[in-house]
Amino acid sequence: MTSPAAPTEPLLAVDALRVAFPGGRQAPPVRAVDGVAFTVGRGETVCLVGESGCGKSLTALACLGLVPEPGVIEPGSRVVFEGADLLALPEARRRALRGNRLSLVFQEPMTALNPVLTVGAQVAEVVRVHARASRREAWARAVAMLERVGVGDAATRARQYPHELSGGLRQRVLIAMALVMGPALLIADEPTTALDVTIQAQVLDLLRTLRQDTGMALLLITHDLGVVAEMADRVVVMYAGRVVEEGPVAALFAAPAHPYTRGLLAAMPRVDTPDAPLAAIPGSVPAPGRWPSGCPFRDRCAHAVARCAAEAPALHTVGAAHRARCHLVAPGGA
Repeated sequence: MTSPAAPTEPLLAVDALRVAFPGGRQAPPVRAVDGVAFTVGRGETVCLVGESGCGKSLTALACLGLVPEPGVIEPGSRVVFEGADLLALPEARRRALRGNRLSLVFQEPMTALNPVLTVGAQVAEVVRVHARASRREAWARAVAMLERVGVGDAATRARQYPHELSGGLRQRVLIAMALVMGPALLIADEPTTALDVTIQAQVLDLLRTLRQDTGMALLLITHDLGVVAEMADRVVVMYAGRVVEEGPVAALFAAPAHPYTRGLLAAMPRVDTPDAPLAAIPGSVPAPGRWPSGCPFRDRCAHAVARCAAEAPALHTVGAAHRARCHLVAPGGA
């Protein structure tokens, strides 16, 4: 039996995570997540950020052992949670942890919720599965959790179906399902994407309050650097399936080291210069299997040199707990 993780150890430690899909027609497998490594401390909020197609959501699913078929997590990948490597556990043990000690909030609540069950029944089912509670007890806990996440008149709302609720209320139901068992880690995958600005702010405030009240850790996946600035303790920037920069949020925003991170920040609207044109990053994220040689960002980078095509950069330290995967920040430069 695995011993509990020491308090000084990270709650979650992802190391050398690689996810691949069949290449088709006898082609080699296509790697969509390539050697991702990061940690989440107890009670910490870490934001995983990047454009669509960078591998953020697939990384989150891999952490839970939920990679969609025909994808596979390659040997050598490790996802250590509370001292145990989740990828080495039997599936039954992983299922017991999912929704209990670690939970996931999906991006689109209308597709994540079962349309033929009331929302209260869906929250209560989590309690019945993990706590072996009676129907009455599970229902009471479900209603209490719905109240806690800000669903007004929760006893009535619990008897409604997903289509009878607004998008903001459906997202709160998903959060209630994820938190009803008091997890140590919540993974939230773009939890505000489909919501209007006012509801987005309410959901983010809710996540922040619940984190403060319960002491849970939060791995928040987003492409919105405004959300990152508001929520994160640390930031992990992904591009083409790899971590290209990581560091404390204040340091990364003040002195971004990777050209991709600088491009993302330059594309953000600024309140102090609302009329200034935004600087878009040219091109788009290449599909897995079509990444350029060397640095996968080089085709979109204004600072690329010959070395960028010939050699993949390593992660180099650029400050306290701040690293970037770029030849330009290597000792001696490119």
